[in-house]
Amino acid sequence: MALPLDSIRVLDLTRALAGPFCTMCLGDFGADVIKVESLPKGDMTRAWGPFDQDIAAYYLSINRNKRDLAINFRDPKGLEVVRKLAREVDVLVENFKPGRTDEMGLGYEVLKKDNPKLIYASITGFGRDGPYGEWPGLDQIAQGMSGVMSVTGWPGGEPTRAGVPFGDVGAGMWAAMGVCAAVAQRHVTGEGQRVETSLLGTLIGMLNVQGQRYLSAGDIPGLGGNFHMAAYPYGTCEASDGQLNVGAPTQDLWERLCGVLGIEDLIEHPDYLDNDKRMANRDALCALLNERFRTDTAINWTHKLVEAGIPAGPVYTMDKVFADPHVRHQKMVEEVDHPKLGRINLIANPLRLEGYENGSIRTPPPALGEQSREVLAEYGYGEAEIEALIESGAVGVA
Repeated sequence: MALPLDSIRVLDLTRALAGPFCTMCLGDFGADVIKVESLPKGDMTRAWGPFDQDIAAYYLSINRNKRDLAINFRDPKGLEVVRKLAREVDVLVENFKPGRTDEMGLGYEVLKKDNPKLIYASITGFGRDGPYGEWPGLDQIAQGMSGVMSVTGWPGGEPTRAGVPFGDVGAGMWAAMGVCAAVAQRHVTGEGQRVETSLLGTLIGMLNVQGQRYLSAGDIPGLGGNFHMAAYPYGTCEASDGQLNVGAPTQDLWERLCGVLGIEDLIEHPDYLDNDKRMANRDALCALLNERFRTDTAINWTHKLVEAGIPAGPVYTMDKVFADPHVRHQKMVEEVDHPKLGRINLIANPLRLEGYENGSIRTPPPALGEQSREVLAEYGYGEAEIEALIESGAVGVA
């Protein structure tokens, strides 16, 4: 079955993480994504280790389901190739510093004159305008300025960055969602539009109840460690071989937990009668629970708790994640043939769509300029023109 974006052509002018993650999502949904990389070295993530042979794992993680066109952006002939493609595609995605695409003649106002159906998606650090509009943006900077770091880490410690670049990944997901919404609206209006998001806006948009605590009550949340801010027991516990997460935030689940652990006497204990009292006496209760949990392994406790209807799960390292039988059953890793590396494993798209019968990954991350010739031919360039562009250095090939 055809995928949702099978008829959509995307010109991907992004690099690093947020933009490529967006276009990878669009490619997973069936769009024909043309990744335009700047010569001579291409996307900066090609140089970020670790490496499989000489190919960066970072680049492999966010560039599947794309074709690659290598362009010399400093050559007017190369820029004209990009402009020609931009006049014919459905979607353009860019994450340059604000104003840079205008300088290159690739700004939205210019391109929409020749392509009024164009959906033009931009990802910036802080937005196109405002006091910080000119600032460069990186994930950790946005994590700090959004407040995310202020609620991440152990009480008494330092604000800590999240171990996954949620600002970049989240911005890519928001942008992909915005593109899909604009595609749907274009079916009604017949016109494209500008779609924008930023790393800072993404993370503020994901603050959820932590942000609303301040907006509604003036409460400034602090570092909470691995415990829920409003309910206990809900957080990490210590098993004999490591940590596990246990979620018993309701009275019913608390009483079930006491039954599984054989500490039913705590149900009527005056310090733990309800959630407010359990929160007030959390440290003492945590010590009591950990004393019981240390008598068995995390996975054994997980099975016992789940059988009692209590959400629980071990805290895995990456090797255990990808060895887990359920992760394997859910096919969260897919194999694909890479022209240099052979069969490689890539993290799959977590959505399940009709059309994914053979998996979400159709093609491996491309080499720099791997499809330059075929892309130019599809967009009207003759063989002699293509070879002249390559000979001049305006276009590169793998």
